[in-house]
Amino acid sequence: MTIETDRLRDRVAAELGRARDRTTLLTGTVDEGDLIRQHSPLMSPLVWDLAHVGNQEELWLVRDVGGREPVRRDIDELYDAFKHPRRDRPQLPLLSPADARRYVATVRDKALDVLTGSRLDGTPLVDQGFAFGMIVQHEQQHDETMLATHQLRAGAPVLEAPPPPAPAAPVTGEAFVPAGPFTMGTSTEAWALDNERPAHRVEVPAFHIDRAAVTNGAYAEFIDDGGYDDPRWWSEAGWAHRQKADLVAPLHWSRDGDGWAYTQFGRTSRIAPGEPVVHVCFYEAAAYAAWAGKRLPTEAEWEKAARFDPATGRSRRFPWGDDEPTASHANLGQRHLRPATAGAYPQGVSPLGVHQLIGDVWEWTSTDFAGYPGFRAFPYREYSEVFFGPEYKVLRGGSFGTDRSACRGTFRNWDYPIRRQIFSGFRCARDA
Repeated sequence: MTIETDRLRDRVAAELGRARDRTTLLTGTVDEGDLIRQHSPLMSPLVWDLAHVGNQEELWLVRDVGGREPVRRDIDELYDAFKHPRRDRPQLPLLSPADARRYVATVRDKALDVLTGSRLDGTPLVDQGFAFGMIVQHEQQHDETMLATHQLRAGAPVLEAPPPPAPAAPVTGEAFVPAGPFTMGTSTEAWALDNERPAHRVEVPAFHIDRAAVTNGAYAEFIDDGGYDDPRWWSEAGWAHRQKADLVAPLHWSRDGDGWAYTQFGRTSRIAPGEPVVHVCFYEAAAYAAWAGKRLPTEAEWEKAARFDPATGRSRRFPWGDDEPTASHANLGQRHLRPATAGAYPQGVSPLGVHQLIGDVWEWTSTDFAGYPGFRAFPYREYSEVFFGPEYKVLRGGSFGTDRSACRGTFRNWDYPIRRQIFSGFRCARDA
């Protein structure tokens, strides 16, 4: 084995351990009743997520990469996300919390044994540790899902985190993004998932984009100006959903005298005017943008604003460069339990002067989820391809609940335009 392989193996083991530590925190801070309870029909019981991450690890690392005997073949169907909608999962004969914990621990021991004996090269599935990286990202994605479940949970607060840093200086206004081509996507990122590939050139007309995400204070102005009551600002589908769902404000907002309060992980306080608005659906974001005389950015516009360096003409891995995110670059990894005010991460600014494109809130774009030119499903169609179509809108950038392993300048998220239990916000754009 080479020194490089040993380093990669150490990195994989560390990333698997970080993900499991977070899973343990999210499932260990509540009692057994909260673990098996469904806190919203939109979400699985936490105990389902716990066993599911173990089952995926068993399927891909223990059985496929390692060629080992199954640990629990009998539970495969129970934890197949495509076999049972979330609303139905509480009725399944799921593993108990104790059994789920024993199961994921057994699987992890076997997966680490597979890692020890793997060359981490050869076939595309294991080259540069891809399958292990895929499982790291899968667990961290479910950790963010479990964090969203915690936000929907009723009861006393159980999660603690310090507040994000204060802004170094106020950030307002727009950035100008010049017309021209840029490289979108990647063909070189070792752990990039199939929908991020391949890299391709995209011609983007000149546009302006907000230097910061839309804030609570700005969004409250939209509400107070009757934005939810005026169909002029809403698409036909958006207005129909606003009426059907009786939307009047972002999820978790409530009236507080002449202002608004926001409940975060069991604690209610007045909204912080300078923080990015969170828990809005695509239709709400698009309506605000129309009210403001703007629009949502396309996915290509968002990525160009995040990655393009006009001085060199190249696309960076992240807005600040190619280095991995640190606590100085972005609000990621559940380090804080809320988005940060614009200007809090000056080291994370893009070359074009756009702030906090990574972390804080997932940002809605106007683009339907689809494969890039030359897309190939890998290693299975159900990761991305089955979701391609106009039913889903793309979100970019990650949130305060997204781990650094599952967030890059090329990383793509998607969801139904009505969803807002996710940590979703937005920024606006307009034609130049």
